[in-house]
Amino acid sequence: MKKVLLLMTATCFAMTMHAQKFQRGTNIVSAGIGLGSAILNYSGAAQTPALSLQYERGIWDMGGPGVVSLGGYVGYKGYSYSGGASSYKFSEKWHYTVVGIRSAYHYTGLKVDNLDVYGGVMLAYNLLSYSYSDNGGGGSFGNTGTYGSTVGLSLYVGGRYYFSDNLAVLAELGYGVAYLNAGIALKF
Repeated sequence: MKKVLLLMTATCFAMTMHAQKFQRGTNIVSAGIGLGSAILNYSGAAQTPALSLQYERGIWDMGGPGVVSLGGYVGYKGYSYSGGASSYKFSEKWHYTVVGIRSAYHYTGLKVDNLDVYGGVMLAYNLLSYSYSDNGGGGSFGNTGTYGSTVGLSLYVGGRYYFSDNLAVLAELGYGVAYLNAGIALKF
């Protein structure tokens, strides 16, 4: 019971603090690593972690508790698979690059210190690069292409918690190169 009372008191105290505001003119660069992805699910394939880099700037003050930001996104995830039988060997590689333009609404009405919560939309080009090679016929040859590349629209929500004036940890849920993205952010 004491733990519940202590947690409720801490929560009430935190809700009365003033939020660190995301303002017009605020610039943020973020880097993250992602978990979960709709990009290929090939059993037995080796894969890189989902990596992302983002930039955003506070552009429009909404006149109420919020600021709209505009920025960019680049994400990458790779897979490779090798196999064969007897003397025949082959190798396949998939490289996914997501390049997008993002806009988010940063809600500044929360009374929680050092917290920036936001939700937004991203228009992106999802580029798939594929290569295949084998040792059939006594030499190497390849079949490459960018099939499957497409334009996509996605939604996301996230939050940043600032440990100092300029450094934060972040978590985002939505679709980019991964469903869940965690990382660090630098405000300048």
